[in-house]
Amino acid sequence: MINLNKILFIDIETVPGESSYQKLTQGMQKEWDRKAKSLRNWDKDADPALPPSSASLFEERGGIFAEFGKVVCIGIGTIYEKSGIQHIYLKSITGNDEKALLEEFLAAIAGFESRQGEIIFCGHNIKEFDMPYLCRRMMINALTLPRCMELSGKKPWEVTHIDTLEMWKYGDYKNFTSLSLLAQVLGIPSPKDDLDGSMVASVYWNDNNLPRIAQYCLQDVHTTAKVFLALAGYRHLTLNALYANNNA
Repeated sequence: MINLNKILFIDIETVPGESSYQKLTQGMQKEWDRKAKSLRNWDKDADPALPPSSASLFEERGGIFAEFGKVVCIGIGTIYEKSGIQHIYLKSITGNDEKALLEEFLAAIAGFESRQGEIIFCGHNIKEFDMPYLCRRMMINALTLPRCMELSGKKPWEVTHIDTLEMWKYGDYKNFTSLSLLAQVLGIPSPKDDLDGSMVASVYWNDNNLPRIAQYCLQDVHTTAKVFLALAGYRHLTLNALYANNNA
C-alpha cells in the first residue's frame, strides 16, 4: 500500500523559449533548423509539397523540447485527510523568470520532503516528459538537482516516480493514452475548460495570461490524482480540492 501523504502530484506547462524563431540567436536557429528537418521527416501526415517552415514549427512545437523551451507553470497537489474527508491541496508556481520559478519549486519540494520524510512524484507521462524536462531545465539554469530527482545511474525499478500512463499501459508500450481520454473511460469527471495544451504557447506569448495557464495546469493535477486513485484501488475516495493562494 502506498502512503498517499507522501505523493506529490505534478504537472508542468511549457512554451517555446522565445516568442518567435526570429528571436533565437543564430546558433540556436541553426540547431532548430536541424531539429525541424528531423521533425518533418518523422511527420508522416505532412504534405511533402508544403513542408512547414522552421519558424512555424518552432512556434508550434518548440516548447516540448527542453533545449528550446522553458517552464512557465508547475502545478503541484498533495493529499491529506481532515475530519474523515480526503482533500487535495493544489498550488501553482508560475512566472516569466524560469530560474526563479524553478527555485521556488525546489523550495516547495524541500519543504514537503522535510514534513513527509520522502517524496513520491506522480503525474501523467511524468517519466517521459515532466521529470526529464524539469531536470534538463534545472541544468540549463545552473541549479542543483535535489536527491529525489537525481536518477543518474539508477535502474528503472529503482525509480519511485508513479506514472499514470505507465499504470494504464499494463506492460503495453505501443500506444499513448491522453489524460483526458483516460479520465473519460474511467468515468472521472474532468473540469471543462476553454484551453488545451496546444494553446498554452499562444496564451503565454500573445495574451500574457499566466493565471489562465495555471488554472488549466491545476485541473490536470486534480484529474491526475483522481485517475491515480482509480487505478491504484482507491476509487471509493473523493477528493475535495482546496486551492492555495497561487502566485499566478
